[in-house]
Amino acid sequence: MQTIQKMKAIAVMHPGAGPEFVPDFSIPLANREEEVVVRMKAVAIKHLDKMRASGRHYSTQEAAWTPRVVGSDGVGVMEHGQRVYGMGLNGTMAEQAAFDPAMLVAIPEGLDDTIAAALPNAVMGSAMALRFRAKLQAGSTVLINGATGFTGSIAVQLAKHFGAARVIATGRNKMALQGLNALGADEVISLMEDDQFITGRIQEIHRETPIDIVIDYLWGHPATLILNALKGNGRFTPRTSYISIGSMAGDSILLSSAILRSTDLQLTGSGLGSWTKDEVAVLFKNIMPEVFDLAAQGKLKAAVETCHMEDIEQVWNRDISCGKRLVVLL
Repeated sequence: MQTIQKMKAIAVMHPGAGPEFVPDFSIPLANREEEVVVRMKAVAIKHLDKMRASGRHYSTQEAAWTPRVVGSDGVGVMEHGQRVYGMGLNGTMAEQAAFDPAMLVAIPEGLDDTIAAALPNAVMGSAMALRFRAKLQAGSTVLINGATGFTGSIAVQLAKHFGAARVIATGRNKMALQGLNALGADEVISLMEDDQFITGRIQEIHRETPIDIVIDYLWGHPATLILNALKGNGRFTPRTSYISIGSMAGDSILLSSAILRSTDLQLTGSGLGSWTKDEVAVLFKNIMPEVFDLAAQGKLKAAVETCHMEDIEQVWNRDISCGKRLVVLL
């Protein structure tokens, strides 16, 4: 691989500023012998990246500020020609980025760079919760709260792939909700309905086939409705694992202690800092290759939009069609 002293990058150059295209950012250097520098091809823009770029994500709030390349992961080509996905040791929206070889996954033939770049964050935001927090068993009933986004659509498909017998999806976008039926959702519930309808329907489902797992990307008011619907009445209740992954509808909820006392409820979260090293090792060694193979075979659907790095200031805050992910071509 040819070494260059400066590279094109997307970076935050000043505190409080947004990302910009920088034609001459310093190239990353491998700090340890085992690190590798990969020539980047595609990086997805995720909520995580936006929060980190703004300094509002919990993983960046204590870090000293310096000009930084945006992006936490991406797809690139190693010196010997192997296409790989990896989590970067520094920013990844640049011509080159440094990686730990232990956190690289080979990309199979037939899988487009843009799909390979878009999938992993959604896999982390769904498979890790389903496999490790909820310990999904074949025949389970899974409710996915906020399923009309890109990660939610992947969660619907992976829940079915991992053995769920029934998947219920909630969301605000009516058109996107209906599209989830084709991806494996057995029932959809619009969050645009009134609270009484939403709570009542979830209660009906819970009586028919107890909800074993809730994967929640919204939190806020929708989470309050779901938890109220799960509330027991003094009789024995089935166990429900409720996993918080996102907070698109608000960072706080009102939680009655009666819900915790009346329900066999396991309430936890899934995200950076909550996973163990062993779980992350399984993610890169087993789960991600499995999902890449599913996508390469057309058994898992993902929709993307693309842009070029020079256009980042125009697209960074652009609303992307529901169920799609924006991917930067480098």
